[in-house]
Amino acid sequence: MKRAIAGIMLLVGLSVAPALAWDGDRGLRRDMRHDEAKIGHDRRELRRDLYYGNYGAARHERRELERDHRDLNRDRRQLDWDRR
Repeated sequence: MKRAIAGIMLLVGLSVAPALAWDGDRGLRRDMRHDEAKIGHDRRELRRDLYYGNYGAARHERRELERDHRDLNRDRRQLDWDRR
């Protein structure tokens, strides 16, 4: 009897947890704002590195910019897909 009750409680808990964890578009929009801020910071660092002639650091910043742009575009696609 105890096992049956524990099993039912487990099934109820597993079915409710995803509904409580979903934060909708707010979390995605917050992530997009964070990515945009990172892009702005990396652009400033890239300009500084190029100004001082630190080309190795500039290459690193370009790679970070590419990764951040890819992440931002992925978030935008997900947001558009969720609106359908």
